[in-house]
Amino acid sequence: MVFVGIWQAYVSLFDVSPLLVASPLDVGDSFIAGWTSGELASATLLTLKILGMGMAFGMTAAAVFTTVATWTRIGEDVLVLLTSMLNPLPSIAILPLAILWFGLSSTALVVVIANAVTWPIAINLSMGFRTVPSTLLMVGRNLGLRGARMVKDVLMPAALPHIISGVKTGWAFGWRTIIAAELVFGVAGGGGGLGFFINESRYFLRVPDVFAGLVTIALIGIALETLFNLIEKKTVIKWGMKGEAETDTTPARSQ
Repeated sequence: MVFVGIWQAYVSLFDVSPLLVASPLDVGDSFIAGWTSGELASATLLTLKILGMGMAFGMTAAAVFTTVATWTRIGEDVLVLLTSMLNPLPSIAILPLAILWFGLSSTALVVVIANAVTWPIAINLSMGFRTVPSTLLMVGRNLGLRGARMVKDVLMPAALPHIISGVKTGWAFGWRTIIAAELVFGVAGGGGGLGFFINESRYFLRVPDVFAGLVTIALIGIALETLFNLIEKKTVIKWGMKGEAETDTTPARSQ
């Protein structure tokens, strides 16, 4: 609220050009109008749909790569090599190739997002698998668990904190990638996504609409961060897999 107040005061007192900075009131009006008319809503939903598809493919690929790396030394070496090469590579850099291969379509965006998502999730998942206590692994083997069942019933639950962390990182990578791709290339299937909406508003000097798109991105970020925190509270924190040390040591210190 303080930030919005300073923003409004700056625009009002210093007579800032509306072509440079829109006032919060104008941004609020554009935000409401955009969602009421459906223009901003449809752009946001299209972007989230493509992002969701890319996230699904990326998470699946990360799970497959990490599972194979857990089973074999060759798989582990391949995963290390791929993450070393592709994780530092900005995914937006391969978008021109994706456009050449798949055309100006949502498929190109899905491929680029999947590449952005796969490697941070794979890194976190691999770390989670490597840090599973050996006692759990021995219990699983004594129960006759092998291969895919060992991964599904022992490794995945034990590595859940790392999985959630990897998905959070992957979603951030994917979100930045799709917005940047739409801003630069404007590709989002047959219509325009949120990045395209922002760029088009800039092109036609609809500055309040540009800010309305940015506010939408910020609100989605807050909503998803809240969702991830809720999932953590309902799972890893509730089950004592995270924050357990602080909870256990506090009474001991008081005694």
